Amino acid sequence: MASQTPQSQFQDFLPIMAQKLGGDGLIGELCNGFNLLVDGDKEVITFESLRRNSAMLGLQDLSDEDLQSMIKEGDFDGDGALNQMEFCVLMFRLSPELMEESYFMLDEALQQEFQN
Repeated sequence: MASQTPQSQFQDFLPIMAQKLGGDGLIGELCNGFNLLVDGDKEVITFESLRRNSAMLGLQDLSDEDLQSMIKEGDFDGDGALNQMEFCVLMFRLSPELMEESYFMLDEALQQEFQN
């Protein structure tokens, strides 16, 4: 049986959370999500900590290959793990609707700034 990719199972709740919680609340919830997945000793999300804790986020059916891909996708500094910033950026990147809304808000803010 072929494994599903993270994108095929991912339901994008970030835009809804952003609307209900606002920017600060959303960041707080992302930090809570990071804390659920983090390796307490290393203070980063490792493959092992992601595999061990992924069921809490409904990701228990993902294969080891899928979990490795998630780590690799967000690992900007190449250390094989996700720090809190990398995790938050990855969550935003996995949310196309939220990214589109962010671009719209940025464009609006820039236009307003140039008019002043």
